[in-house]
Amino acid sequence: MRAAFHLAARYVLRHRIQSALLAGALGLVFALPLCLRVLIEHAQQELRARAAATPQIVGTRGSALDLMMTALYFKRENLLPLPFGALTELRHNSSATAIPLHVRYQAQGAPIVGTELEYFTFRGLHLATGKQLSRLGDCVVGATLAKQRGLKPGGHIFSTPEQAFDMAGVYPLKMRVTGILTPNGTPDDEALFVDLKTCWLIEGRSHGHDDLKKDESVVLTKEEGNIVGNAAVRMFNEVTDANIATFHFHGDVSTYPISAVILLPKDAKAEALLAGQFARSKEQQLIRPRDEMEALLTQLVRLEGFAASALLLTATAALLVTALVFALSFRLRQREFATLEDVGVSWVSLISVKVLEVLIVGLAAAVIGLFLLQFSSFAAPHLLRMVL
Repeated sequence: MRAAFHLAARYVLRHRIQSALLAGALGLVFALPLCLRVLIEHAQQELRARAAATPQIVGTRGSALDLMMTALYFKRENLLPLPFGALTELRHNSSATAIPLHVRYQAQGAPIVGTELEYFTFRGLHLATGKQLSRLGDCVVGATLAKQRGLKPGGHIFSTPEQAFDMAGVYPLKMRVTGILTPNGTPDDEALFVDLKTCWLIEGRSHGHDDLKKDESVVLTKEEGNIVGNAAVRMFNEVTDANIATFHFHGDVSTYPISAVILLPKDAKAEALLAGQFARSKEQQLIRPRDEMEALLTQLVRLEGFAASALLLTATAALLVTALVFALSFRLRQREFATLEDVGVSWVSLISVKVLEVLIVGLAAAVIGLFLLQFSSFAAPHLLRMVL
């Protein structure tokens, strides 16, 4: 047996590239279904955990899935905004805590989330360095985003305009970084948090500019105490201690937009009452993320079944091709085996050589498959962050 193993090992090493390709292909094909299962199990665990931690979400009538993805994962979906006045009405109901979210703008690819300080308490977010939001134009940055961009307290980051050429004159806002959050392994790590007023400032509903009373050269007209500036008025794209007093809002704040409201009912009775209240509303909807996520995961499991079936067929085809490769290899080496038989090697030993060659390649394939499985377990959180 030792001689047979020596001959088999020498042949595999002599044709190492061919053997490595064969083992790699086998390992990859057979590891794929297991890797898929690992990825889906991790996705289900992560998705369920974040959904279960959020009791209820209120938004405008439309896609419940879009509303959930906006509130939980800060995806900008095609949703009509809620008026800020709706938040005031919800807060009149003392049976639930209401936390607003405004998710529309980005800063160099990272979502800008407009919210209030209660959100950090709700999600268990704490500062690693720096301090909390204290004024208009401040932002707090998630741990992963801060590491990727090299952001620190006292630094700055610009918002990204929705259009390359904004005819309305809404400039990118230079925001001051006041704090960096500790990592918690959720989408919060990759977001940038501001207060609602800063979001509205980015949107152009607020602005600051030169004092028109002090510079007559930029005044267009004066009517009944109203001063209208001309195109020469300098608009500020950064809030500082020197110019913060010049920033002001226009219009009725109750009509300003927010994306969604997270509701935290005090008890099960309050949760049921709120669900019944919004069931009759024609303009707004209330969803339970846990229920919506279970519906989504049900579809995901069905897709997994189709994918597993396809991978099983692929694995069967790969196994047949591998058998064909070995059969052709043994056929081409008939002269070699005949020579070994002539020098006294028994036919049992020759069969052992063939079996051992197959086993060595199979063992190498198993090692590659286990490596890929371990890698998928390690990479699953990062892949999930890229998808969501």
